[in-house]
Amino acid sequence: MDHEKFQSLIKQLYSTVAELEEMFPGRHFTPDGHMVGSIGECLVSDAYGLILETASNKGFDAVTGSGKQVEIKATQSKSVAFRSEPDHTIVIKILSSGAFEEIYNGPGLLVWQQFAGKKIPTNGQYQISISKLRKLNESIDIKNRVSRI
Repeated sequence: MDHEKFQSLIKQLYSTVAELEEMFPGRHFTPDGHMVGSIGECLVSDAYGLILETASNKGFDAVTGSGKQVEIKATQSKSVAFRSEPDHTIVIKILSSGAFEEIYNGPGLLVWQQFAGKKIPTNGQYQISISKLRKLNESIDIKNRVSRI
């Protein structure tokens, strides 16, 4: 993959969003849904050297060179959702520039434990706030993180 072209296209996308929002005040053109998920998966795989699995793979989105399964979550808002306990998870917040901020990079168990004792939501997805994930991330030892390349 051409890393520079990928970064350029993401920046162009978010620049276009900003221009549209300037042209039409009060209208929002923020990418969402599957698009944000796919952008996030590609940003993370590129930055961490992960191998992406087929889209909508159950339980994980990518694997490390050593075979660790990684669930990737991306958001532009204040929370992300989980359906099941991942082996490892990386959560990012995509910024309006097209860059991203790492919110959480660690064992999925630590995230999944936050839902213990809670009733399964009707849509089957537990929500967790970005602020809660940031706090959990502070406790992750470097050896339990996937390193950026």
